[in-house]
Amino acid sequence: MNLGEPVKETPGPGRPRAAARLYGLLGVMLACWAANFIFAKVATRELPALLVGCLRTVCAGLLMLPIYLAARRSTLFGGQDWTARDVPQLLAIGVLGLVGNQIIFVMGISRTSVAHSALLTALGPVFVLLGAAALSHERLNAPRLGGMALAGMGVVLLQFGHSPGSSSSVGGDALQLLATTVFAAFTVFGKKAASEFGIITINAFAFFGGTLAVLPYTVWGLMHVDLGKVSLTAWLSVLYMGLFPSIVGYFIYAYALRRLPASRVASVSYFQPVCATLLAVLFLHEQPGKEFVFGAVLILAGVWITQTRGQ
Repeated sequence: MNLGEPVKETPGPGRPRAAARLYGLLGVMLACWAANFIFAKVATRELPALLVGCLRTVCAGLLMLPIYLAARRSTLFGGQDWTARDVPQLLAIGVLGLVGNQIIFVMGISRTSVAHSALLTALGPVFVLLGAAALSHERLNAPRLGGMALAGMGVVLLQFGHSPGSSSSVGGDALQLLATTVFAAFTVFGKKAASEFGIITINAFAFFGGTLAVLPYTVWGLMHVDLGKVSLTAWLSVLYMGLFPSIVGYFIYAYALRRLPASRVASVSYFQPVCATLLAVLFLHEQPGKEFVFGAVLILAGVWITQTRGQ
């Protein structure tokens, strides 16, 4: 999703190594985000989902500080300096939109399957378009409405795909849709701020502010958990969630946006549900079922039509 479009420096034919490195980084970003579904599922098997979401935020906040300071001195920064007057706006956009989305996401995936969660997350561009249209920033037309209808049919069909051995549920799917809606609102309302200050600044304020907001509950939650029964795998999963998708993935995203058209970077999102589902089948032994396949085709086709047709 586009959170502001910095100047593009698209690699040309004479720079094959730079192009290969850039697309390699996009592959790393995709892997970080796809694997996040798996690690979130693993962590929430041993820790309360809300606590996992808060721990992820705290980890990201602590890790973000040195990275943010380093980024300000590099070409990655790509934004203007902020002042005290900008702090309330940056905190509101970041904490409510980004941290709120991630906490709801963790609570949702604890109640549904990775396959369903990843596919419903892919609906983000549709919700962004609806929000932008409501604010008169975008126009809806027949192809786009048709794509939305197709994606909606896919969501309905998805609810018939609760096959044996699957952990999917209507309640968990609803939370994932809510998480996707929150991130879409963050994208729409945070677009101007992200274009002014840069996505790295938005992320930094989100995780710094989020850490302060959730720290009291995090401490309380850890005091009410039998830490001796929590495996090293669960702790490493939380650490992964705090570092790779939250920081590494978004840094690559910001870097790629400065060198490629936003539509090309966003196209990576089409592969995320596929990769996450394959990982869930391999490592969590999920069984999505044939209804999931049909629903996935409708949803991804609907999202593609919504993004590419009638512009």
